[in-house]
Amino acid sequence: MPVKKVSEFGKFSGLMFKGKNTENLLFEFRNWKTAGIHSFFVFFSFAAVWLDKKNNVVDFEVVRPFRFLVNSKKPSTKLVELPINYENREIIEFLVGKGKI
Repeated sequence: MPVKKVSEFGKFSGLMFKGKNTENLLFEFRNWKTAGIHSFFVFFSFAAVWLDKKNNVVDFEVVRPFRFLVNSKKPSTKLVELPINYENREIIEFLVGKGKI
């Protein structure tokens, strides 16, 4: 699954104003944190996957459009945003279960 590492500026925009066939995004944080995100101006659902320093999944959630706040339940150092689309179907089904989206 290819991902694009976002710049510091990109951390503010993420998937906003993009289509569901856009690239997967990787956010890296300097410190352990429970990273909160929103989905304002994201017009499609996506999977938010929070990772630790060793790239182990510590939390994930399917985020619907225009949610005010979504937090990880555990501290993380990275976040991957995966648009729910055909290219990401296998990883999303692995995370949430086949046919659950």
